[in-house]
Amino acid sequence: MKQFFNSSLSRLRILAFLEGFSLIILVFVSMPLKYIYGITKISSILGPIHGLLFLLFIFNTISVGTEYNWKFKTTTWKVLIACIIPFGTFYIDYKILSKL
Repeated sequence: MKQFFNSSLSRLRILAFLEGFSLIILVFVSMPLKYIYGITKISSILGPIHGLLFLLFIFNTISVGTEYNWKFKTTTWKVLIACIIPFGTFYIDYKILSKL
């Protein structure tokens, strides 16, 4: 478990998973419950958590991109865009982050 926290890239991968998971729960569980059944409690709790994870992911992506000298046009923008697409962070982790 300790090896997951020993580099900035590993921390970014963990954030990618957490941010992606929170987005999926927000979009596919919380929003339907809110707009179909009027249950707002999950949205009011998960929304800010997802927002914080989103911001942490953005800042860490820029930080890791700078540290690893990523080219913005070939790597950084793809990682940044992934966080707004459901399942995007999982795809980016598989295609880009796991290979660095």
